[in-house]
Amino acid sequence: MTRGKFFARHSLVLVFISALLLCQAGIAATVNTQSLTTKKKSQKISETQRARKHMRRLARDRAAIIAHVAHRRHHYYERFHTSSFAEDITEGDVSAGEDPVVRQAAVDALGNMNGTVVAVEPTSGRVLAMVNQKLALSSGAQPCSTIKLSVALAALSEGVITKETEVRLGGRYRMNLTTALAHSNNPYFETLGRQLGFEKVSYYAHQYGLGELAGYNIPGEQLGAYPEEEIPSKLGGVGKMCSFGEGVSMTPLQLGGLVSAIANGGTLYYLQHPTTADEVANFEPRVKRRLDIAPLIPELSDGMAGAVSYGTARSLRVNFNEEEVLGKTGTCSHAGTRFGWFASYANTDVGRIVVVIFLEGGRPTFGPKAAEIAGVMYRNLYDHNFFVTHPGLPATSATVKTVGTSN
Repeated sequence: MTRGKFFARHSLVLVFISALLLCQAGIAATVNTQSLTTKKKSQKISETQRARKHMRRLARDRAAIIAHVAHRRHHYYERFHTSSFAEDITEGDVSAGEDPVVRQAAVDALGNMNGTVVAVEPTSGRVLAMVNQKLALSSGAQPCSTIKLSVALAALSEGVITKETEVRLGGRYRMNLTTALAHSNNPYFETLGRQLGFEKVSYYAHQYGLGELAGYNIPGEQLGAYPEEEIPSKLGGVGKMCSFGEGVSMTPLQLGGLVSAIANGGTLYYLQHPTTADEVANFEPRVKRRLDIAPLIPELSDGMAGAVSYGTARSLRVNFNEEEVLGKTGTCSHAGTRFGWFASYANTDVGRIVVVIFLEGGRPTFGPKAAEIAGVMYRNLYDHNFFVTHPGLPATSATVKTVGTSN
C-alpha cells in the first residue's frame, strides 16, 4: 500500500469517528434542521385534523346512541295489559245459519288469537260467519288506520284529490293516494282531514255507516261511537281522527258494511246474520242506502290492492296469492290494549267475499298479523273450492228490500 492511499483511508476513518463523537455530544443537530422542522409542523397539523374528525365522529355516534336509547325507552314503557291469546273464543256463538265452510275456515285461521272474524257476502249483506260473536257485537274499538278508507272516499267525493294528486307532506316530499293507502301514510291523511274539515269528514263517515248500527235485528249488537265535534287539538284534532281514528269507536260489522259497499259498487246493505236454516232459505237482502261512490272505487282500489301486493298487508301473500285480494290494515293502542285490524275482499271471477279481522291484545297484536290470518282464511276457502261453488248473487240482479235507516 502506498503512503498516499494509507493517509487517505485513515483520514476517512478519522472524519467518521469525529462525526460520531459530535452526534453523541449533541453538536450535530445542525444537520438539515429545516426539513426536520417542516416535517414536525406538518405532523402536528395532520394530527390535529385527525383529532377533530375523531371528536366529530364520536359526537355523532353519541347523538345516535342517545336517540336510539330514547326510542327504545319509548317502546319499553308502552305497557299492555290485555293478552293477545284466548281460549274458547267460540263459546256462545250461534252458528246454525252460517256457511259451514266459511265458519270452519275462519275458526282455523284465527286459532288461539284473541279476536274475531266477520265474513260477509257483499252482494246481499248476509253474514256468512261471525266467530267470537261477543267481541264482534261489542261496542267496538278505535279503527286505527282503517278509518283512511272513509277519509279517502270523502276526499275523492269532494274533489279534493284524485288518485294521482300529489299531496305535499313537507319540503319537496309528495305522495299520491295509491302509495298513501298501500303504506298507510299518516301525514297524508292528516293533511286530507285538515283540508276537508271536521264537518265534511263527519258527514261522509256517517254516510258510510259509522255511528249507527250496521246490522238488521242482530241480537246483542252494540253501537259504535263517532264524536259530535272535533277532538281537542292537543289530541291531534281532525288530523288524528283521519289518520288513526282518534276519538272514534268502530265495530267489525260497521267496517264490514263499508267494505262490502266498496266491493259491490256502492250499495250499503244492512248486515243480516241468519241463525236457522229457515232464515237462510227465506233470506232477503235489505238496502240501507245507495252510496254515490261507483266512479270513485277504481281510484281507491289500486291503493287497497297495493297494500296486499307490496304494502302493510303483504303478509297475506305468504299464505295466499291465487286470487286478487284488496284490503287495508290498522294498528294502534289505547289504555293498555293494542288493536290490529284488517278489512278486505277477494275479487274473483266467480264472486266476492268480504273478510274483517279484528284482534286485541299486546305486542303480538297488529294489523299485519290480522292480514296474515286473513291469508290463512282465504287459503282455507280456496282449498275447499269456495270460490267455485259459491259464486255469490250479482248486485245488479239481487232481489233486495229497501228499509228505513232506523232499526
